[in-house]
Amino acid sequence: MDAVTDLPEFAAWRLVDAHEGFEVLFPSGDGDGYRFEGHSVGIEEGEPWSIHYTLELDAGWVTRSARVAGRSRSGLHATRLEADGSGAWRVDGEPRPELDGCPDVDLEGSAFTNALPVHRLRPGIGEGFDAPAAYVRAHDLSVERLEQRYARPENEGIGARYDYESPGFGFSCVLVYDQHGIVLDYPGIAVRVA
Repeated sequence: MDAVTDLPEFAAWRLVDAHEGFEVLFPSGDGDGYRFEGHSVGIEEGEPWSIHYTLELDAGWVTRSARVAGRSRSGLHATRLEADGSGAWRVDGEPRPELDGCPDVDLEGSAFTNALPVHRLRPGIGEGFDAPAAYVRAHDLSVERLEQRYARPENEGIGARYDYESPGFGFSCVLVYDQHGIVLDYPGIAVRVA
């Protein structure tokens, strides 16, 4: 993953264990940045939810904005996150200082959003980094800060593996990425099917 190849026309994951469901992504990009549109549907502990998201990133894979619309048994929800490029965020037009310093958005029920910090930072073998994110919950689209850490212990040719930790959830695993820098396997969360 040292040199990122062209993005695929689409990617899809089966959500497993934590949620049962499916995610599909349609990426596009030009020299100025990237646009990622996707859908994710799932059931978690007997509760259904669905989200549609549009992420806008600059050419360096820094999130500019995220629009997320969803539905759960509690009703329809929508939220818009906007970054100022310096680490400050607005959620639905309101400043959210607790998100300061979060360069990425992470969507619950999305395997794709774990590609954002890896592309943005492109660490070498043996390097690790903290990657706090503005985390959007699937059921109600509430937004909170999520502390995360990635470390690249080795390279196995095509793609790469990263040790991943989310201390707030008491969760850790090894994420596997393809040659495009997109998650193939997120143990306990999702597995790529296309």
